[in-house]
Amino acid sequence: MSLPSLTDQERAEALQKAAAARTVRSRIKAELKSGMVSVAAVIAAAGEEPALGRLKVTDLLEALPGIGKVRATVIMSELGISPSRRVRGLGVHQRRALVDYLGQVL
Repeated sequence: MSLPSLTDQERAEALQKAAAARTVRSRIKAELKSGMVSVAAVIAAAGEEPALGRLKVTDLLEALPGIGKVRATVIMSELGISPSRRVRGLGVHQRRALVDYLGQVL
């Protein structure tokens, strides 16, 4: 299946939309790192903000202070969350388990 051909204006709009989404995700990761926002708040906001819904759970965890790639992988395997899962794709029980687990650890 080939990609649809876009006009120059459609391509420019898509680039602007992608850049805006990256900016939102970057801002949230910085706020997580500084402690200004909680994981529960990000998960709740992901339902309303599509850019947050596309954030990978591993990136979300790695944005937290004291959690790197290895610890994020361990947390996700303990909770039964796939390494490729995005925030939008988390189930109700996975969301609750993640927030509870981080509340105990952090």
